[in-house]
Amino acid sequence: MLPLLQRYFAQRELIENLASQHHSPVKLLAVSKTRPVTEVMTLYKAGQRDFGENYLQDGLKKQHLLPHFDITWHFIGPIQSNKTRDISRYFSWVHSVDRLKIAVRLNQQRPVNQPPLNICLQVNIDEEESKSGFSLKELIGVIEPMLALDNIQLRGLMAIPRAEKSVSEQRASFKRLADVQAEINQRFNLELDTLSMGMSADLESAIAEGSTMVRIGTAIFGERLKSAVL
Repeated sequence: MLPLLQRYFAQRELIENLASQHHSPVKLLAVSKTRPVTEVMTLYKAGQRDFGENYLQDGLKKQHLLPHFDITWHFIGPIQSNKTRDISRYFSWVHSVDRLKIAVRLNQQRPVNQPPLNICLQVNIDEEESKSGFSLKELIGVIEPMLALDNIQLRGLMAIPRAEKSVSEQRASFKRLADVQAEINQRFNLELDTLSMGMSADLESAIAEGSTMVRIGTAIFGERLKSAVL
């Protein structure tokens, strides 16, 4: 078996076991940024359907090369205003909406013949100056404007917490995100169903605190490549 497939099946089994342990379904999002399209095809044939891309042009090239594959493409990287048109047109999910302005542009540019674009709001859960995202204080104030946008579907929250060494510190950050989503659901009578949290180094802590989607790159594909190889 290819090492790629060995790592993939190991991660899938780990996630399934953790999800069963915590009585909550968890979706595996394979982060394929910079990876060659052949690796995406290999995982697709093994059953993987959700892939995450950080870089727009890299993701668009893969979609162009795989037009007949029923892949659900997730955009998970930083969003510049001049990239929103293509993101809104060619992706089904966006996990990194960090400004109301970006949500408005995605809504305006989503083709009317496509279903609403699924979005998660990126939260700067540890209030780090180096990271983008809504603060917890800002978050409550943008929910109603987001809900007024017809061509996007608010699904939940996403965060990339500070890299912590201890499990208890990891879990504390993830719990804050889960708690604020529960508060939003209660306050606005919503059923947001997605907590996009957890990556290769902290997925166990994320799942323990209620993650419904983990974004796994290195643990599946190996060390990150510096540039895309298609």
